Amino acid sequence: MVLGSDLRRRNTRRGRGAAVGAAALVLALGPALAACSDDSGGGSGAPPPTPSVERTTSAPATAPADPAAATTQIKANWKKFFDPASSTQDKQAVLENGDKMGPVLKAFNGDKRGGQVQAEVTKVVFTKADKATVTYTLTLNGATALPDASGTSVEQGGTWKVSVNTLCALVALSGDASPSPGSGC
Repeated sequence: MVLGSDLRRRNTRRGRGAAVGAAALVLALGPALAACSDDSGGGSGAPPPTPSVERTTSAPATAPADPAAATTQIKANWKKFFDPASSTQDKQAVLENGDKMGPVLKAFNGDKRGGQVQAEVTKVVFTKADKATVTYTLTLNGATALPDASGTSVEQGGTWKVSVNTLCALVALSGDASPSPGSGC
């Protein structure tokens, strides 16, 4: 009986130890696994396979209907947005929620460097039918200031625009803290 009692006690301890270890593993890996997920709940940029016949006959969800035309428009609109000669109205027209982003755009253009930057898009990768990751080089007075920078472009109202997130990241890089929390960033 003493031997049986010891085994049960050891098994109980081992069981508790395993449960505690498993709980610790879940707590340790939980944030890391959550950080790897995206807003859509998928684990990767590619949509999961689905047995739907409709899916195979339509354009992929990770690209617009005409990726070449969208890429051309993205490049042109980024060039316009980052052109020091473009008016604020022209920049707002190619900025996501441009009509609401006046204070942030003013902060960006108000920085003396903001009025001297230009961007050249070097790569566009569509992540959704209405969103793309854009790799670009930012120049300041013709000198490369930010090579291989990454931003996003979103399709809004039929126009591919520089995302608010991209502008806000650049404003943060400039060190200009003047936009208020309600300004859009």
